[in-house]
Amino acid sequence: MKIAKIVVLLALLSAAILFPIFSSDLALTSIAIFTLMFAAAATAWNIFAGYTGYIALGHAVFFGSGAYALGIMCQRWHIGHQLLGTGKGDLSILLLHFSADYAPFALVPLAGLIAALIAVPLGWVALRTRRHTFIVVTIAIFFVFQLLAFNLRGLTRGSAGLELPLPSWVYPFYNFPFYYAMLVILLLALAVSWWVRHSKYGLGLLAIRDDEDRALGLGVKTGPSKLGAFVTSAFFVGMLGAVWAYFLGSVFPQSAFDPLFDIAIALMGFLGGMGTLAGPIIGALLLEPTKQYFQFLPALLFPNGGKGGDAGGFYLVAYGGLFLAIMLLLPEGVVPTLSKWWSQWRASRTNTESAPDDTDASNQPAPVAMEQAGTGEEVNL
Repeated sequence: MKIAKIVVLLALLSAAILFPIFSSDLALTSIAIFTLMFAAAATAWNIFAGYTGYIALGHAVFFGSGAYALGIMCQRWHIGHQLLGTGKGDLSILLLHFSADYAPFALVPLAGLIAALIAVPLGWVALRTRRHTFIVVTIAIFFVFQLLAFNLRGLTRGSAGLELPLPSWVYPFYNFPFYYAMLVILLLALAVSWWVRHSKYGLGLLAIRDDEDRALGLGVKTGPSKLGAFVTSAFFVGMLGAVWAYFLGSVFPQSAFDPLFDIAIALMGFLGGMGTLAGPIIGALLLEPTKQYFQFLPALLFPNGGKGGDAGGFYLVAYGGLFLAIMLLLPEGVVPTLSKWWSQWRASRTNTESAPDDTDASNQPAPVAMEQAGTGEEVNL
């Protein structure tokens, strides 16, 4: 079974690496980029929420912080701006174009670090609360940062937004760097999630999820443990926000700090299975392409406009209906439910194989009546 799992994982990784090479459709690779982005975001969210049991609905703060951090750095440091003028055939000019196009990717870890630094005081305050209070606090923090993005015009330019440099890549290569950047962040988040799940530190987080007071009594440093998971989660989400901003070429408060982002990654975590490695990825693979399909379905059905031409929120209705249907059928998530079904099937199969046959029962000797010595009582052997 271990060899089979390794073979399957290698096959999936190879398929993910080769996918943009064999698919030249720009729309399809764009959907793949967003799917990888949400898979990585849900995995990062799961490092905190899935292992500690604290449901956070404010991770869009770190997503938007990473996006704005990259945009501000590119503007202030004049990084990544496309070179104009003649002499594009010169090797030096080509090298300058190459370095300018890829320079923003070098700043992505720094943007993630900025998001992680922002998460330290926010987590220190929010993690003093529990359960529903914590959820409300994270939502309040999200709206505070959204308002700051609108009002700090000297830093964020408010509703006018920030423009990021436009890379000189052309079709069909344009999506390739963003696709592989998202894939690398997903693999890193998955590796960290695996380490947390199988480490002593992760065992402490799971103890917090089961019973925080008892974990504290057993010696688990609950405060630093929760804060560490919170900051780690924010680091990956901040990097995703930076790559997303460079991919779109602009950052606006309403899109960088989007409440639907928090809802989406939480739904993906719940759908796939919280506290599992594959759960958030499966949730993203199921929901994000479905969301993209229903988002653009009205435009496909009514290309000339009319009553159905506006996507409006149609995809949100289908999105929520699909989630409710799956949650009713699979309340624990896809991965835990399928794992439970598999364990039950194996147990029933084992019991069936170990049960004695009727022919074996018929071959057993019949009870023999014997007189107990000195009493005349009969016993059955």
